[in-house]
Amino acid sequence: MTDEPNLLGDYVRARRELVTPEQVGIPVVGVRRVPGLRREEVAMLAGISADYYLRLEQGRDRNPSAQVLESLARALRLDEDATAYLLRLGADKPRRRRRPRRKETVPPGIAKLVATLPLPAYVEGRYFDVLAANALATAVSPRLTVGGNLLRAAFLDPAERALYPDWEDATVGMVAGFRESVGTDTDDPRFIELVGELSLASPRFSQLWARHDVVVCEGTAKPIDHPQVGRLRLNRERLGIGGAAGQTLIVLHPDPGSDSADKLALLASAIQAPAAPQDTVRR
Repeated sequence: MTDEPNLLGDYVRARRELVTPEQVGIPVVGVRRVPGLRREEVAMLAGISADYYLRLEQGRDRNPSAQVLESLARALRLDEDATAYLLRLGADKPRRRRRPRRKETVPPGIAKLVATLPLPAYVEGRYFDVLAANALATAVSPRLTVGGNLLRAAFLDPAERALYPDWEDATVGMVAGFRESVGTDTDDPRFIELVGELSLASPRFSQLWARHDVVVCEGTAKPIDHPQVGRLRLNRERLGIGGAAGQTLIVLHPDPGSDSADKLALLASAIQAPAAPQDTVRR
């Protein structure tokens, strides 16, 4: 036996439980005692033996061929992102010892760029830590501050939740993107600590994490209910940073000439305005 986490087995089991017999054309007869598909049904759909599938799910066989994994992806109705993730889990990897905590450092040039951009911008680490942020990003959300964590804020901070009118949908994408970002790199103490904390503190996170959804984070437009300027609709561009694995530069920008552009300009002017002079006592 091995003490390595059974990432592949956990993933296919979780996805199996989300596929109904009706979705794959299997007639339902009588009462089913398991959610989703039975193991033997997945094996039949994938064209492999039930015993071999059981070994995969239990972690007794961890290196199936790409052909088997692609067959499982079709049987489990995985999309392109989820299929790519499954193939990564099944890749042959040497056994690793748990590593010490690694510090993510933003390249100096990127830090300068973030500080000088006239738009809200920040750098997100592999575990969704905020590694750099400019003042306008912090004005959009106070949680966009160096040292903050976007997952922790989204699930544990009521003020952050209030910013997002589509919080339920936003958290689905966030957790799925987090799983894709981490991939098989689950022995980092930072990952273990963060997932453990959120699983205990947030039933919503625990529920979503158990689904094993995977999605590649891409630029999207997100509505934000800002407490000072009202509804903002900002496009979110995600740019990978060369030489800094796992780090992403994120820039928020409104459509030109839009109401959101005017509101963002108002926020920018507010943070650039000089502080009012303090009253002095005349003697």
